[in-house]
This record gives sequence, C-alpha cells and structure tokens, in this order.
Amino acid sequence: MEKIDNINENLFINILRGLLISFAMTIISFLIFGLLLSLTNLSESTITPVIIVITGTSILIGSSITCIKTRKKGLIIGGIIGISYFSILYIFSSILSNNYSININSVIMMIVSFISGMIGGVIGVNLIK
Repeated sequence: MEKIDNINENLFINILRGLLISFAMTIISFLIFGLLLSLTNLSESTITPVIIVITGTSILIGSSITCIKTRKKGLIIGGIIGISYFSILYIFSSILSNNYSININSVIMMIVSFISGMIGGVIGVNLIK
C-alpha cells in the first residue's frame, strides 16, 4: 500500500512540475511577444493566434519533460497536464475578469491544450529509449 501511495505522490509532483514548466514558458513567451508588439509594427490581429500557439507549445514542452521522467502513460499524463493548464487559466481568468465567458476562442484553447498535452506526453515517453 505504501508503494502505491509513493507512486501516486511522485506522479502528482511530476504533473505539478509539468504545469509549472508550461506556465513559466508561457509567461516568458508572452513577455517576448509583448516586446515585439510594442517595438514593431505587428498587427493586433496576430494576438489571438499567437496566444494559442504559445500556449500549445508551452504545454507540449511541459508535458514532454514530465513524461520523460515518468516513462509511462504519456497520453494520459499529457492530457491531464493540458486540461489542468486550461482549467487553472480559466479559473484565474474568471476571477480576474467579471465578464469572462466561454466563447469560440476558449473552446479552441481547450482543444489545443488537451491535444498538445497528449502529443507532448507521447513524445516524452518515446523520446529516449
């Protein structure tokens, strides 16, 4: 029984690590994109697609790194990281913005988060053999 608890605890810690990596990458990428927006003539119409790409890439990298360590269940663990990332983002957005609602961009972000997490998990498990 103690071994099962230890495995679950390690899995939980690895998932948290993957989420932290994903959020850190997202913040760094958003800061760089913000600088590019302010210092260049990039159109504001690029904001939504770039946010989706940055988020998907960050989740993919975070779930890959996590699944390199776990070496198993990449699809499931990656999907958990993707959905957890989106859920945390949605909760904070709902708290910070009074008029935040689910729209087509939110649905796209949820799908991208889930799929990126699963792909990253599969890549992580199969990366080093």
